[in-house]
Amino acid sequence: MSEVMIHSSSFLLPSIPADEASAYAIVVLNQNLPRFTPLLWEHAKLRVCADGGANRIYDELPLFFPREDALLIRNRYKPDVIKGDMDSIRLDVLHFYQSLGTKVIDESHDQDTTDLDKCILFIRDSTLNQETCRLQILATGALGGRFDHEAGNLNVLYRYPDTRIILLSDDCLIQLLPKTHRHEIRIQPSLQGPHCGLIPIGAPSAKTTTTGLQWDLNDTEMRFGGLISTSNMVKGEKITVESDSDLLWTISIKKQDSTRP
Repeated sequence: MSEVMIHSSSFLLPSIPADEASAYAIVVLNQNLPRFTPLLWEHAKLRVCADGGANRIYDELPLFFPREDALLIRNRYKPDVIKGDMDSIRLDVLHFYQSLGTKVIDESHDQDTTDLDKCILFIRDSTLNQETCRLQILATGALGGRFDHEAGNLNVLYRYPDTRIILLSDDCLIQLLPKTHRHEIRIQPSLQGPHCGLIPIGAPSAKTTTTGLQWDLNDTEMRFGGLISTSNMVKGEKITVESDSDLLWTISIKKQDSTRP
């Protein structure tokens, strides 16, 4: 019987301190920042901006703190690394963070991988990742905007199935459930759901079984052009999934302001 992989979104809860098991890095891409970005940034072990994601941190993070001085916020929320092909970051933003000591890695010579790819590889190879036994990676700004960008970001999940990567927007999260494991997903009902989905993007699934959903699957076949489990709903605080195919799991994130630090 395959090993069980546990999934939790406790990073959305400010009352739960990060431990070694839940340590994560954050990657900020060039789309609108989710409202919970300050919380994720505060508790991340490593903070990486993918090219134009640095513009978002510079421009949008001060808007979360309208009563505080924008310069103080920009100094407080400084990325550790900016990496990418450097075709989107503004020069004023680049020079500002360089002056604060942010490491800048220009990979404009590599046009075969996305900026998210480049950042994932940096985090996977980092000394911090080895020391803390595999950082989980949270990517904001990976959803929304151009669909080809979204598709490229989803493809990154399949390129690195042994790395826990979660794509985040204001509305939902998406992550890969590799077929090599059975999966137990722990729901934070105050912050997540009820809407969810299981989607066989990489390949059809001949058999998928779940528990804890409004419409559970029981050795159910899923494929594009046939049945896929969208607009499903969670019933409790634990979902289990077992499949013969890699699946994308997505769940809605509730609109509230409890995710600020």
